[in-house]
Amino acid sequence: MFQSRKDFVYIVLAGIFITNALVAELIGGKLIYVGQAVMSLGILPWPIVFVTTDLINEYFGEKGVRKLSLLTASLIGYTFVLLFIGLQIPAVKGDGLVTDSQFTAVFGQSMLIIVGSITAFLVSQLIDVTIFHFVKNRTGNRMIWLRSTGSTVISQLFDSFIVLGIAFWLPGKMTTETFILSALTGYSVKLGIAILLTPLIYVGHSLIDSYLKKDGQ
Repeated sequence: MFQSRKDFVYIVLAGIFITNALVAELIGGKLIYVGQAVMSLGILPWPIVFVTTDLINEYFGEKGVRKLSLLTASLIGYTFVLLFIGLQIPAVKGDGLVTDSQFTAVFGQSMLIIVGSITAFLVSQLIDVTIFHFVKNRTGNRMIWLRSTGSTVISQLFDSFIVLGIAFWLPGKMTTETFILSALTGYSVKLGIAILLTPLIYVGHSLIDSYLKKDGQ
């Protein structure tokens, strides 16, 4: 089925990448408090996307990330279409069953988040891959943490403001003050988690290198 072990590695990383991106879209409509600030629950799976992006960058280069990013954005768009169709179909009424209003409350808001996320996702991925390879071209195979964390620091600043701006601020669901505070809080949380997960980049490198050596790659 796969021509090489490297093909299998790409499929596994792509699966992790796409799954976390889609889950983030579906749970993003739930807002939680972090201290006094409001944050979307959809932020939680994104650090895993960052780690996976960096590993794909390392082994498959810019083209590998760009192709996967476009595929993921298309699948998120496909999810948007299915949700839109689902919102138009009346629910069966009965005790204990999900009502139309409940379904709309959960997934109707997710649709706005999906629009914002697709935009933010493509912009942040473009920035991430550009900075990642800019740093890698100057450091070689050294300082993995620098290109990994450095690309995340900048790309996710844009991501945090774009997605909240489109999903919550523009529709009037957040005031400007809440929007700025929430975006900065979400950015800080994502960045903090990404930094804590930096060791996973090294673990991933070690596992993938060991796996590929068995194939002579």
